[in-house]
Amino acid sequence: MPPWSLISPASRGIGFALARRVLQTTNAPVVVTGRKDLANMKHEILEGLDIDEKRLTVMEVDVLDETTIADAASACKDKFPSGSHQLQLAFIVPGLLFPEKSPAQINAEDALLTFRTNTIGPMLMLKHFSPFLPKKNAGQGEIGEDRDFKGLPSISTTAIMSARVGSITDNRLGGWYSYRASKAAVNQVVKTFDNHLRTTSGENAMAVTLHPGTVKTGLSKEFWGSVKKEKLFDRDWVAERLFDVVKNVGIDGRGKCWDWDGKEVPP
Repeated sequence: MPPWSLISPASRGIGFALARRVLQTTNAPVVVTGRKDLANMKHEILEGLDIDEKRLTVMEVDVLDETTIADAASACKDKFPSGSHQLQLAFIVPGLLFPEKSPAQINAEDALLTFRTNTIGPMLMLKHFSPFLPKKNAGQGEIGEDRDFKGLPSISTTAIMSARVGSITDNRLGGWYSYRASKAAVNQVVKTFDNHLRTTSGENAMAVTLHPGTVKTGLSKEFWGSVKKEKLFDRDWVAERLFDVVKNVGIDGRGKCWDWDGKEVPP
């Protein structure tokens, strides 16, 4: 079945770079999402790329508003009818950080917004977009031979952004209470979702979480000065590495968290 890809959101940061990377290195249609100024967003994503602009569709999604997620999924259902297309690659990458250094800095509203953005938003994306994933009895195209599958992972893969600080095993410094907890929760959501896919999709679809490292985006700007130069990554470089990880991790890597270097991050 002809494949398509989803990157949400793709208005800035890693999502923006991933959208450009997927457009550059694959042939399939790509759907990206943003909250506002969609026409300008489309122009910026396409700028300098030698591709067919019809491959890119921009839709409005705010992960804090389930109605927008449902509406986008409905529009995708019209664009990619079930049974004749499949979602081969999805990057779900919303992120919000309030860096509480001590318990005294915890703010209930900020913590709730962190969970709504980092955890519940992706969970709702899974709710509405999982019907586009191939079922267990669905035929898979031969990736190497089918032009439409060029550059895409051989297994339909849903990748959600996590972080190394979401690892309980790796937590040696403390701090960042709501962000750490929201990312640990993301890892649990994805593991649970991947177990669901084992039943519904078999080895035709899987889910993973990703750790991008410290990337020069608005999310981490406050901390650039405290990061070694060689550990502060450009978003385009990280997008290339994460895309390669998703394509190469294979079925044995399902349900786990992988960093930009293809190494597993412990739970």
